[in-house]
Amino acid sequence: MKTRAFLVLCAIGLAPIALSYGAMPSVSLDALFGVTVDSTNLTHILRAVMGLYFGMIVIWLWGAFSSSMAVPALVSCAVFMLGLAAGRGLSFVLDGMPHWLLVVYAVVEVVLGAIAIVLYRMHISTDASGAKR
Repeated sequence: MKTRAFLVLCAIGLAPIALSYGAMPSVSLDALFGVTVDSTNLTHILRAVMGLYFGMIVIWLWGAFSSSMAVPALVSCAVFMLGLAAGRGLSFVLDGMPHWLLVVYAVVEVVLGAIAIVLYRMHISTDASGAKR
């Protein structure tokens, strides 16, 4: 049950971020961060990112409601969250501090990535002991 709630929470939390990046990026990113999206190429890239985010949401929801997909969903969640956090960390070092909300995203990504790893380890140890998940 912990895994289901965690994966659903991650999916629900990621949906508005995905939409802010890709649904109407010229409006949302300007309003949130003062970023001007003024080319077809940039809009295309941001909508592709939105598609990637929604793809991850599908995997996490699949894992939340299918026990055979729970472990792959946790692995993908950990890799996704910690990968984003690593990229943000690199940007902090190379580019300086961004908008406060992006710093919050980085902290949340590290926390959620760590939780995904803990839940993954719980599943692996449960499987190894032969007990039911």
